[in-house]
Amino acid sequence: MTGFNELKGAAQILVVEDDPVQRRLLKNAIERHGHVVHQAENGRIGLEMVKRGSGLYNVIVLDLMMPEMTGLEFLEALHEFGTHVPVIVQTGQGGIETVVQAMRAGAFDFVVKPVSPERIANSISNALKLDQREVKARAGRRSRSGSVGFDDIVSASPAMIRVLDLAQRAAQSNIPVVLEGESGVGKELVARAIQSGSDRSGKPFVTVNCGAIPHNLVESILFGHEKGAFTGATEKHIGKFMEADGGTIFLDEIGDLPLEVQVKLLRAVQQGEIETVGARTAYKVNVRLISATNKDLIEEVKNGHFREDLYYRLNVFPITIPALRKRKEDIPHLVRVFAERFSSEQKHGQRMTVSAGALALLTAYDWPGNIRQLENAIFRAVVLAEGSELTEGDFPQIAAQLPEYDVVDHLALVADNTASARLSELSSVDYSVPQSVADHVVARITETPDNAIASTNPAGDVRKLADVEEELIRFALKFYRGQMSQVARKLGIGRSTLYRKLKDYGIDPDNPQKDAA
Repeated sequence: MTGFNELKGAAQILVVEDDPVQRRLLKNAIERHGHVVHQAENGRIGLEMVKRGSGLYNVIVLDLMMPEMTGLEFLEALHEFGTHVPVIVQTGQGGIETVVQAMRAGAFDFVVKPVSPERIANSISNALKLDQREVKARAGRRSRSGSVGFDDIVSASPAMIRVLDLAQRAAQSNIPVVLEGESGVGKELVARAIQSGSDRSGKPFVTVNCGAIPHNLVESILFGHEKGAFTGATEKHIGKFMEADGGTIFLDEIGDLPLEVQVKLLRAVQQGEIETVGARTAYKVNVRLISATNKDLIEEVKNGHFREDLYYRLNVFPITIPALRKRKEDIPHLVRVFAERFSSEQKHGQRMTVSAGALALLTAYDWPGNIRQLENAIFRAVVLAEGSELTEGDFPQIAAQLPEYDVVDHLALVADNTASARLSELSSVDYSVPQSVADHVVARITETPDNAIASTNPAGDVRKLADVEEELIRFALKFYRGQMSQVARKLGIGRSTLYRKLKDYGIDPDNPQKDAA
């Protein structure tokens, strides 16, 4: 408890990590942000400290792979103990299976080793806001004012933190910015944050989806037209560039601009002048240009669909926003924010929480539609939910697309059985997904011959015990993705015994099938 009174308001962080070097690095990184660090060298000691602390700790940073008590076992014990301290798990294995297990066990967030000081500090900051009061207030302000700042963007993954760092730098000047990324990753949100963080904050922010405008109207909508300039032009129209004068114009899907309009856009960027359709003179405009695309613009240049001179004018400061499937650390935080925001907007105004199982399910999914798809899924679930907590059952469409999700634990239970025994076991499981999906999973299992370990050799004799044991260990390592504690537990041996057998059989735990017979 040393330092609590000296650092008034500092958070109390418990680090549970068996590696002394990692403990020291985490301690230094966390203390640099003004928090008080308590340390436990394994899960059992950590659990005792939580019990004795009685509400002392604000956040727990937990390693998943530890002797005596694994991180998953720690989470289960913590749940049984009834404490609700947010837990950030560290994993040296980036596999989504490990992450899903941790989320299902109640983890608040996860980080992949080696974790940077910025990433762990950001994760702790998010965990300290778990009560969501600040998020709710921000969501309310955002819906009323329409402005978005960098603090409003959920960022937990190193990739997204890097994006926001670049965007904040871009906000300090009028440099042209190109935001690259798949549809739905949040390009407009980042553009709005750049505007909000610049000296143009409070000035007009005008968005144009270039891909949604008929080609014959693009020039008029962007640059305006004079009365009588063409058939149907019954009055003067000032255009989006004039609307954005003094502020920022955001051109989404800029790769869809017709080539003839690209010429005029180049002049607007180079000289700050626009040519209104039907006008004899050009107009001066002071506009910050941020463009976005889900296309590879350099390929568009090579194919003759995008002007090379315009490309180099626009692509001065490119920022690539990664797809949601490549920054899964952001998913739990986005889910909580969306659930809080949408539930507060409902008539009943009841605060909606999200179960650990639902967070694990949503984190396991790859979200091809990115944040937009996730947001819509949460909105639908909130509207249809009957209780105050969203569970796995509120996302049937997602569960149906993850046929392996609900059966992963059952597969572990029957890994050593024959195909017929597995079929019998699986047939009694309630998958909570359509029967067609369950049938598909069962079919996949029966088609996998390498699950079985032969008990006789080609000559028909019973195989040596050592050969069968070696093959079983190799299979277990592959089956449990190299998670040594889980492999040892499922095989019914200690970790030290497992490591000794790996050495005896010459098995590389990172590549268990190498040199396999």
